[in-house]
Amino acid sequence: MTQSAESFKENYQKLQEIAQKLANSGEVDIDELVPMVDDATRAYQLCKSRIEAVESALNTRLETETSSETED
Repeated sequence: MTQSAESFKENYQKLQEIAQKLANSGEVDIDELVPMVDDATRAYQLCKSRIEAVESALNTRLETETSSETED
């Protein structure tokens, strides 16, 4: 598995864990909230960046394939 795919999976997992922790706890310790939000924001940005990179690569590939099919 590549580093970027692994990184995406790890960060997505972290987002899920934070969301679960917030959903399951009646009250969140105020001292944990800011670091939790910071971690979630960082993980979200990394996931979003990876999704955008994959989307761009797929669009480029599809455009290339469509162009070559049109020329045939």
